[in-house]
Amino acid sequence: MNLEKFMNNLEAKHPGELEYLQAVREVLESLEDVLAENPQFATAGIIERLVEPDRILTFKVAWVDDNGRVQVNLGYRVQFNNAIGPYKGGLRFHPSVNLSILKFLGFEQIFKNSLTTLPMGGGKGGSDFDPKGKSDAEVMRFAQAFMLELWRLIGPETDVPAGDIGVGGREIGFLYGMYKKLARENTGVLTGKGGNWGGSLIRPEATGFGGIYFMNEMMKAHKDTLKGKTISISGFGNVAWGAALKAVELGAKVVTISGPDGYIYDEAGISGDKIDYMLELRASNNDIVAPYTKEFPGSKFFPGERPWGVKVDIALPCATQNELNGDDAAKLLANGVKYIGEISNMGCTPEAIHAFHKAKVPYGPGKAVNAGGVAVSGLEMSQNSMKFNWSAEEVDQKLHTIMTNIHAACIKHGTEANGFINYAKGANVAGFLKVANSMMDQGII
Repeated sequence: MNLEKFMNNLEAKHPGELEYLQAVREVLESLEDVLAENPQFATAGIIERLVEPDRILTFKVAWVDDNGRVQVNLGYRVQFNNAIGPYKGGLRFHPSVNLSILKFLGFEQIFKNSLTTLPMGGGKGGSDFDPKGKSDAEVMRFAQAFMLELWRLIGPETDVPAGDIGVGGREIGFLYGMYKKLARENTGVLTGKGGNWGGSLIRPEATGFGGIYFMNEMMKAHKDTLKGKTISISGFGNVAWGAALKAVELGAKVVTISGPDGYIYDEAGISGDKIDYMLELRASNNDIVAPYTKEFPGSKFFPGERPWGVKVDIALPCATQNELNGDDAAKLLANGVKYIGEISNMGCTPEAIHAFHKAKVPYGPGKAVNAGGVAVSGLEMSQNSMKFNWSAEEVDQKLHTIMTNIHAACIKHGTEANGFINYAKGANVAGFLKVANSMMDQGII
């Protein structure tokens, strides 16, 4: 396969969709050996079929704000691939949402879901609606209008959305309430539901917990331990909160969190009440971290900056795509960083990844490291199907096992002749093979 020719043709079809094209290139660069060893994939057009969504659904969402004015947003659902199960992937409500971002997220979701070994395909959706600064009533009216368009496209055995940036427990509740009224049934059609009405325990913590479980396995593979390590985390929402909670529990010290306004450096470590305060910051819906310094004197706020200039052992992007670039990677490497783990989706730019690989610093890609969230979503689907709930301990143990197995798959497919573990290649190959072989089994459809 001529990668450059393929990517040029793909870009001609999808001009300007930078995030989507970046995600496709990153995966295909890892598959050269696999495709050479499996000529049947080329004959069946697996790559050509895999990089294009099964369908893209775009719709208008009209709703009324608290002042009685009609507002109009765009809604999307990208159903990418369902070779191994129903489409599965979050809904993102944020002004930055566009088709390129949702296609990149949906494409990544195919392999992430495959890695969990649970029967879930890949999809993604959302809207350019911004929940920030909106009243609960406005969010409810928007969510109901959004679901009025979406509900015919989804179902527990068809497409199961979840939350993502801008879609937390409040939004899932409003969306599910409207779905239930329209479909006239209670089903596991959304995940991230409230614990009183079908949700799974530890779902809010799952992405962060899973990321730390993966990093713990990574350090074991390098005869190292989390205990005593300093960690830089970006973001301050559920993902960052869960990661901080589990990292501290396992003996590490978290020294940064961040928001769009800048980052906090707390040399004493973010633990206990400080981690609880992250939830208060998020609940304020202001999307800023600066107030942290007033609550906890001794911490410092760096406006307009990202936390990658701090000297740490481990860096964990937990916010959004491409948040750690080549310059940031250079700062981390100069400060002696030992491990990188993306708990956000595609958190590092290609330049940053190249720098980490060149320096032989272990780098865990998002599709492996942050798979804990969708893993517990899959477990929520299983519990809904059984009309049964597992305890928090049972869910946590299953999550730990899934993340351990994902790490093992990365080792199996990513260990190079010189012993270096290319986790990105390992995750891509392991995720791809299950999906590709399933597509082969099911024929040309």
